[in-house]
Amino acid sequence: MKGLELSQNYYHTYGKTMIEKQFPEIAGQTAVGLVGYGSECLGFDDEISTDHDYGPSFCIWLPRETYMQYGSRMQDAYDALPKEFMGCATRVEEEQGKGRVGVLCLEDFYLEILGRESVPEAPKEWFALSEAALATATNGAVFTDPCGKFTAIREGLLSYYPREMWLKKLAESLARAAQAGQYNYARAMKRGERIAAELALTEFVKETMQIVYLLNKKYAPFYKWMYRGMKELAVGSEIGDMLALLYQVPDPSAAWEGVSPTDYLYHPNTEDGRVLVIEAVCNVLVQMLNEMGLSGRQDNFLQNHVGEVLGRATE
Repeated sequence: MKGLELSQNYYHTYGKTMIEKQFPEIAGQTAVGLVGYGSECLGFDDEISTDHDYGPSFCIWLPRETYMQYGSRMQDAYDALPKEFMGCATRVEEEQGKGRVGVLCLEDFYLEILGRESVPEAPKEWFALSEAALATATNGAVFTDPCGKFTAIREGLLSYYPREMWLKKLAESLARAAQAGQYNYARAMKRGERIAAELALTEFVKETMQIVYLLNKKYAPFYKWMYRGMKELAVGSEIGDMLALLYQVPDPSAAWEGVSPTDYLYHPNTEDGRVLVIEAVCNVLVQMLNEMGLSGRQDNFLQNHVGEVLGRATE
């Protein structure tokens, strides 16, 4: 059973009654759900995930003043709930996983993940936040939030970056993808620098995934889950299958044998299967930019679309 489903069932079976009967005076201030660190909060958990930080559990978020007064007693009540549920054993927590569930201070929850308690306002405040942290703070599900304080911060974060910042981040990733995949990969292969070429390829894959998340206006999760998460995106999810092909191409070294320093400066070496995939991916990205009105150019070199995207920031 997925962790989110287990958590919600556990809350409705035991947690809801515990809160309403033992703490009726603050039930209206109590938000409950499962949000934060862990694959289960993303819905990506599987059998491998059950070896740690998995089991019947949920989060209870209380405003700071309420937490200071009731947090300890409510935690004791939470700890007294049945440890096994629906055939799942007690949650086994690793040291670094402690404090992710149970009774939590609402403000401290966001402070611990984001370094702040509220939704950013100024662009510099947004720039200070890592995208993985934003994904962590807004994943999972909220089961109940009668006072709406937890949800208000959550929805403010989910409203996404201000337009100008969004386009600047998109332009930066386009530039990095072009530099890594359409420029430095070839230069490294011409020099016989295979490790450098592999690093360039990895950078291209990472930035391409980042571009797809940005075009969907979704925060990209921790790198381990970026590829998995692409499958659920509304726009450009097919690029994930294309990127997978890069790791199925046989050793391309032969395509670069005898190549001179001036070869393939202005056109790709299509003898290398990886280059074919890279250019195909870039072609799809360009089509997406065109369809979304973010660029009017048709050429395949992503760097040439950076200025177009930045120009949209002032419109």
